[in-house]
Amino acid sequence: MASFIRTSCRLRPLSRFASARPITTTTKPAANVATAQAIGQTDAEQPFFPNEPHAPTIRTAIPGPQSKKAIEDLDRVFDTRSLNMIANYQNSFGNYIADPDGNVLLDVYAQIASIPVGYCNPTLLAATQTPEMASAMINRPALGNFPQHDWVDILHAGVLRVAPKGLDQVFTAMAGSDANETAYKAAFMWKRRQERGGPNVDFSADEISSAMNNQSPGSPHMSILSFKSGFHGRLFASLSTTRSKPIHKLDIPAFDWPQAPFPLLKYPLAEHASENAAEEARCLAETEDLIQNFHNPVAAVVVEPVQSEGGDNHASSAFFKGLREITKRHNVLLIVDEVQTGVGATGKFWAHEHWNMDPPDMVTFSKKAQTAGYYFGNPDLRPNKAYRQFNTWMGDPARAILFKAIVQEVERLNLVESTAQVGEYLYSGLERLAERYPDQIQNLRGRGQGTFLAWDSPRRDDFLKRAKGLGVNIGGSGERAVRLRPMLIFQKHHADILLEATEKLIST
Repeated sequence: MASFIRTSCRLRPLSRFASARPITTTTKPAANVATAQAIGQTDAEQPFFPNEPHAPTIRTAIPGPQSKKAIEDLDRVFDTRSLNMIANYQNSFGNYIADPDGNVLLDVYAQIASIPVGYCNPTLLAATQTPEMASAMINRPALGNFPQHDWVDILHAGVLRVAPKGLDQVFTAMAGSDANETAYKAAFMWKRRQERGGPNVDFSADEISSAMNNQSPGSPHMSILSFKSGFHGRLFASLSTTRSKPIHKLDIPAFDWPQAPFPLLKYPLAEHASENAAEEARCLAETEDLIQNFHNPVAAVVVEPVQSEGGDNHASSAFFKGLREITKRHNVLLIVDEVQTGVGATGKFWAHEHWNMDPPDMVTFSKKAQTAGYYFGNPDLRPNKAYRQFNTWMGDPARAILFKAIVQEVERLNLVESTAQVGEYLYSGLERLAERYPDQIQNLRGRGQGTFLAWDSPRRDDFLKRAKGLGVNIGGSGERAVRLRPMLIFQKHHADILLEATEKLIST
């Protein structure tokens, strides 16, 4: 099986990466401030994937000649203007992404936080070779009408095995935007059912006829409240709740829905405790005012545990507990968008577990899960009639099977706890760099949130571009944030490579 797996991914022994220009790591005496204190701490660390490259390798400028040719060919049939880099995934392995020119980079962006357990992960590759997976791919079912005989077993073994506390049902979907769209629909149908008098009260003739004309009462004037700088997707309803960047929204008609301010915290947190508490109280007060007074009544509030696309903006557990109290007080649902924060990246399987509060009403997920949907527990969130929450696919069993294998790998390697520990190690290294280069690493944030870390950079775009030349693929968010989104298999020796590269970048 091992040889088959390596052949399928075109993997080679470690010596395949030994030529060209490997980037130095702290396996030799460290000269930089962040990693100097780490000597000895990673010596005993056992790599999750022994055949993974020991360091990045840079053979050409990025993009190199082969990549440029591939981009040119692709651009004739596919818009490449948002392209970050061309990858060769069959030559990528573990935490390392390869390109057509033989460059091998440490990837701490991971397909915008979507690769959970590494490129060409042997466990996942083995899962693709099973009769179960072959059937799911070849005989893809329209799940709402023709679910396969073992669909409930697939759900229990993966998606529902890691369901958030108190949420024991799921609606599966295709992507994060789709997950949020369908959660919004569930909220609206729930609210109108309450107003109508219960699940057994039928629709009126006026509702039925007006709905076909996009008019009230069949198409009611309701809303989803979101937060300034939040991101929830790019479909119509999800885009109406997205507030991160104008380019996402320009020229697209939008619903008349409210946005509340999200706390803008000051760092270091310990030095601004009273100011930050006042800021969070202000935001909660404005949120409650909108729920009470916005002209289109609010059916649900949607919030990210960390505003990711909008700049990696954090809030305290007290803020989210206060938000939960407000939604309960006003009979409004709370939807927690865990599309980017979910599946272990914050040192908890679900980021909202850090809040230690009553479960939200719905939790949406995608990205690292490799499938999508929303969890819920209240049976009233099921529509009162069939076909109200429906589409042809309603998810993808092949991706749900893959998520089952991801969960098994997370449990086998204890990756959630590992991510929490590595996150503390990485944060400490970045904190030391911030002390030495305070103008270059500003507002470092994410302590206690696993590897879900970020800081503000005065020359962010230049930092990201030059990082590739040092063998690190890294991403940004908001206007000037550098965001770290490594995989769950990211370890301390990878953190040493990242810290060394970071110091080289900010010191020159």
